[in-house]
Formats: sequence, C-alpha cells, structure tokens
Amino acid sequence: MQAAWMVAASLFFALMSVCIKYASPHFGPLEIVCYRGAIGILFMWALARSRGVSLRTQVPMMHVWRNVIGVSALVAWFYAIAHLPLATATTLNYMSGVWVAAFLVSGTLLMGRLSDIRRQGPLVLAVLSGFTGVVLMLRPTLDQNQLFAGVVGLISGLLSALAYIQVAALGRIGEPEARTVFYFSLGAALSGAIGMQFFETHPLNTPQALWLLPIGVLAALGQLCMTRAYTRGATMIVANLQYSGIVFAALFGMLLFGDRMTLLGWTGMVTIIASGMLATFLRARALPNPPAEEH
Repeated sequence: MQAAWMVAASLFFALMSVCIKYASPHFGPLEIVCYRGAIGILFMWALARSRGVSLRTQVPMMHVWRNVIGVSALVAWFYAIAHLPLATATTLNYMSGVWVAAFLVSGTLLMGRLSDIRRQGPLVLAVLSGFTGVVLMLRPTLDQNQLFAGVVGLISGLLSALAYIQVAALGRIGEPEARTVFYFSLGAALSGAIGMQFFETHPLNTPQALWLLPIGVLAALGQLCMTRAYTRGATMIVANLQYSGIVFAALFGMLLFGDRMTLLGWTGMVTIIASGMLATFLRARALPNPPAEEH
C-alpha cells in the first residue's frame, strides 16, 4: 500500500507542475506559492476536521524550520518549472535523494572517519554519478540561455533534501500527516503573501487564474500521499518509486508542451534516476531508518 501512495503522490505532483507551467506566464512564483498554500490551508483544515485531527502542535519550531526550508525549495522549483522543460525541472528537483547521500558522505568526512569513507565507496560513486547527470542535463541549457534556471532547479533539489529530513523527524515524533501538511500550506501562504509585497502582482479576475485552484488541491493531495507513504514506515521501494514523477513529467511535457530534449539531456536524466535509486539502496543499508523524502 505504501507503494501505491508514492505513485499517487508522484502523479499528483506531476499534474500540479503541468498547472504551474500553464499559470507561470501570468503569475510569478511567489504568487503561485501563496495561492497554493491558501488553497491547501482550506483543503487540509477540512480534512483534519473530518478525521478529528487536532491542529494544535507541541513542536511549533520544528514546523517553522521545515517551512523555511520547504517554502524556499518550492519557490525555486516553481521558477525552474516556468523556465525549463518540465522533465528537466522535475529531474533537478528529484536530485534531493542524491543530495541526502552527499550529506551522509560529507558528515563522515567532517568527522574524520576515513575508514568509513572507504567502505562507502559505492555511495560516493552514486553521488558523483548524480552530479555527472546534472552536468549532462544542464549542458543543453547553455545553448538556450537557461543556465540560471537550471542552477535554481538544482538548488530546489538541495533545499528539498533538507526539508525531507525535517519531515522524517516530524513523522518519528508522531505528528499526523494532515497537521504536517496544514502547517506547510500555512507557511507557504504567509511567505508568498509577504514576498508579493515586493514584486508585481496580477489580478485574479482572469481565466488564467483558474489554474491556481488545481495547483493548490493537487499539491495538498500529493503532500498528503507522500507524507503517508513515508511516515507509515519508509521503505526502499517507496523511496525509489518517487522517481516515477520524472516519467510522468516527461510524458506530460512532450504531450502538452512539445518539450524536446537532446540525447545528452536524456542520458543525464537516466543517470540521475539510476544514481538516486542506488543512493537510496546504499543509504538503506548504512542507516537503520533513512530520511523520508517528500516534495
């Protein structure tokens, strides 16, 4: 059942990215983050109430830290979606699994445990392969003047990896999925609203504004499914199934937006997926309870 929740989450997030792609020419990333969060608040409040889940939390600062990192990752990802082919933006965001492995290796190095590094040779190889895939994917963007957006997409994956660790910690102390997603939606709405005060905003009385509604609903559904998949016991199969989101995004990008990638770009995408799956497997062996991963 955990596998089904993960595939559903990946599909919801891919559909959300399609809506963001359509809305991006008419709304900035901070606007989309704000409205996504506002709709998510209403959706998750109703869900929590129907399930009898209290929204009162004993660990507010854990939610604050998760939101600071998670909302930053969200803004970066939405910007990348607006300026890159859908599959490219999604793949760079899914580098988070490789980033988590890189954190593990870096921590071992900082602690001076060189003998452990030698044992973690395959994990180091997975991390290096992941970044090789990034270079291959970003190479075509140089020819299209999209390098900045590519770097932003890469940063979104880094920040997502940090947010995933926070989600795992919240799950381990027993925070319900609905509460975790509610506070993330609240953080997104507040952060987006504050950011909008410093940038141009756009009216909501247009047909294009209708894209904002499914963004919020699909995001809440995806967050809920993913949080449930991981907080009910993270497994290697569930962690690897998150990469199905890249497949969904690639299909939607080709069918709906006419996205085309070079052979180099496809090679980079496959390399990142393979290295991410390998890193997940190796982390599962290295850690008794590897960090959960969520968007």
